[in-house]
Amino acid sequence: MPIIDPQAIRAKFGDDYTATEHTHRLGIDIRITGRVARRFKGRHVLETCTGAGFTTIALAQVASHVTTVEIDPNHHAQAKANVAKARLSDRVTFIEGDALSVEVLRQAQDIDAAFLDPDWAVTGPDHVYRFLRSNMRPPADELLEKVLFRTQDVALVLPPFIDLQELKNLPAHELQTIYLEGAHALYCVYLGVLATTVGKTEIYA
Repeated sequence: MPIIDPQAIRAKFGDDYTATEHTHRLGIDIRITGRVARRFKGRHVLETCTGAGFTTIALAQVASHVTTVEIDPNHHAQAKANVAKARLSDRVTFIEGDALSVEVLRQAQDIDAAFLDPDWAVTGPDHVYRFLRSNMRPPADELLEKVLFRTQDVALVLPPFIDLQELKNLPAHELQTIYLEGAHALYCVYLGVLATTVGKTEIYA
């Protein structure tokens, strides 16, 4: 897949990083990642679905350490290069593998919080945005279930199109609606100590 216009990457992520069309699309804008990352200050964070490492960079700027898991070797390589460009390699441990694998998750040592951003930049005639039985990569509900065995302090990014009734059986949580330039960009569900309240909140980036 071709590398895209550096100006588009710089505008969304803040520097001349490496990205393909796919990792540019699935990456979260720097104006959002900076706001979300604040909740992880001083923590050892497990991040899943690294992509090209843009949220990894935001997390590593405030966390004590980030251990990040990515299944796609091309994304894994992009993330390593981008984190190195940001001069944060000493604050990040990279794991290439399936975030649903117990063996892979065991490699993440001493974590005390998690940031989950399954790839929901998926398309096709049968695609439906869901939390339960989702076709995100990996499925958001399965990923959350696996990670909750490691830590109860979790942030989960979800697309703005899901039915919020699908979240009703989650533990007590904060559901944050995040707007970017006035448009609803995504939801972020915070569990455990990462939640500042129980119920709905909003931020405008």
